[in-house]
Amino acid sequence: MTQNFSLQLSRLHVRLGRKEILQDLNVEMPTGSIGLLGPNGAGKSTLLKTMMGFLKPDQGSMRVFGLNPVGQSAQVRRILGYMAEEDTYIPGMSGVEFVAYNGLLCGLPRSEAMLRAHQVLHYCELGEARYRKVETYSMGMRQRIKLAQALVHDPELLLLDEPTNGLDPQGRQAMLGLIKDITRNKGISVILSSHLLPDVESVCDQVMVLFQGKIATAGKIQELKQLAQVSYEVRIKGDENLFNQAVQRLGGQTWPKRDGLLRLRLAEDRGTEIIFAAAKETGAQIRHLAREEMTLQEVFASAIQQT
Repeated sequence: MTQNFSLQLSRLHVRLGRKEILQDLNVEMPTGSIGLLGPNGAGKSTLLKTMMGFLKPDQGSMRVFGLNPVGQSAQVRRILGYMAEEDTYIPGMSGVEFVAYNGLLCGLPRSEAMLRAHQVLHYCELGEARYRKVETYSMGMRQRIKLAQALVHDPELLLLDEPTNGLDPQGRQAMLGLIKDITRNKGISVILSSHLLPDVESVCDQVMVLFQGKIATAGKIQELKQLAQVSYEVRIKGDENLFNQAVQRLGGQTWPKRDGLLRLRLAEDRGTEIIFAAAKETGAQIRHLAREEMTLQEVFASAIQQT
């Protein structure tokens, strides 16, 4: 199945009881690697559950690779792999039994499910531990076996809910390395739900930010970094206080950085003329000037403030 979009939402509303969790979501996210960001309570888990058909929209529509999770839930679940935030193993099962069992649940024949279980466990670096009981696994191993069971039926889209949760730095880098390989070399799209912005920035090309049940922003990470305001890194020779005051009068903002550098933020429609005008006005000499990108953290904070 080939679709240009992994997720399409049109005026989507989802309620739990009397509370509206998702409100009027409108977005089209392409295939590839997508970060799903938002604070606790923003609606991330509700969106994932709706994608899998566990919750039904109260209004609007949703398409996952062109399929409707309400009327085509079986087809949707066949193309989805889900890695939950919580532990989902069955006590008493070995790693290979657990992953093969998940393959059976996804409709694979028994022999194929077992073959695929061995393959994905080796891929997730659990080959040597595949006959051990899952409850004896370390935190890092339990996270990797959750990824393995999500991959066993060769899905088109992986939903990863906090996949690096509880991992030490080495385990976190190993998990992110697997996710990168999945998206870039295995041809599988990924939606990575996380509160860790560096994780999303390191493996995702696209991002969708939820805040209070609404989409705060969505799009390509690199493009979002270049929107809103423009930042420059500047070093001057002269009176820094006078220079800062001149920049602010002309419509910019300044912050001190390391090694005598300044960060200057200008409105989107203003260019470096503000910097040169402030230097001319105060008699300062510009010794260094370079364009700065916004960080994903700044994109996230800016989006939430404007929602």
